[in-house]
Amino acid sequence: MKALRIHAGPAARAHIAGHGLAPSHVKVIPGAAGGPKGLILGPLDRFLFGEWLPQSSQPIDLVGASIGAWRLATACLRDPAGAFARFEHDYVHQRFDIPAGQKRLTAAQVSADFSRNLQGFFGGRAGEVLAHPRYRLHVVTARGRHILGREGRARTVAGYLGAFASNSLSRRSLGAWLERCVFSVPGAALPFDTLDFRTRRVALDEANFQPALQASCSIPFVLQAVHDIPGAPPGAYWDGGITDYHLHLQYRAAEGIVLYPHFQQSVVPGWLDKGLKWRHRATPFLDRMVVLAPDPEWVRTLPGGKLPDRTDFTGYGGDTEARIAAWARATREAQRLADEWAEWLHRPDPAAVRPL
Repeated sequence: MKALRIHAGPAARAHIAGHGLAPSHVKVIPGAAGGPKGLILGPLDRFLFGEWLPQSSQPIDLVGASIGAWRLATACLRDPAGAFARFEHDYVHQRFDIPAGQKRLTAAQVSADFSRNLQGFFGGRAGEVLAHPRYRLHVVTARGRHILGREGRARTVAGYLGAFASNSLSRRSLGAWLERCVFSVPGAALPFDTLDFRTRRVALDEANFQPALQASCSIPFVLQAVHDIPGAPPGAYWDGGITDYHLHLQYRAAEGIVLYPHFQQSVVPGWLDKGLKWRHRATPFLDRMVVLAPDPEWVRTLPGGKLPDRTDFTGYGGDTEARIAAWARATREAQRLADEWAEWLHRPDPAAVRPL
């Protein structure tokens, strides 16, 4: 059984058939939201950023939301393979112990823990990320508008109910409630068109690096919104996956390739689209995209028959050690994804590339 599936849009398949795939062909790398599911991509990340991409010299735009933003910021650190190994270890071994007398952690407590984790990982290294000579980081967040412009128990519930209802009718109408706000390294233009959805770009700097990254990972009702990020318009900023769950964007890759290590084949536009199956289909936006995704049959061989996910924090009945063991095994098994990708690159076979 193969662990890895390679899918590609029509232009990307034609490119591979005519030119193969070299690291110099890659122009954009997206990083999806999805929480612990992103752990399955650790070995691929270490291979891509530690071994394969260093064989080329072209600039590459890295576009991430939520855990995808954290992963791609990690790619911009010196010794990316070592940084990804630490990221994987720290994420797998994180603990959310509930204080005595509480049934669950509050959003404020989870946000405080997460902030400490980010500070421990990136503290003093924002300049290193921003000054990378090749990689141009873009951190996607969702900025609340009108009633969602500030977080509050009643207004946040009402606002997201309205956003859900509007999005069910039209993805574009979600822009009345939330806008895509992208924090990009100075001088880097957005590598995608923005006619699909209300969008704002903000310069990423050392003052707003951690707040922007925390906002991009701040799942509503699980973590608190991040308010009034330095250099950005005032307001509440949430998880970038709300507007751009899997970054289904119209990329400007010219004659190059959008290479997408992903935890599934489908590229879902927004988090609120998860249940709207008709929005999971590929569109011309993805014509130059190559998706590296685990085979669903292989996924069923992992602990619990699935990828790690947020339900595991409670699904193991509070047994943190059991969850850690399951996630550690899944990440070890995921080495097959990187090995099979390296093998395909050594002997590229266009026939093995499936339509996206």
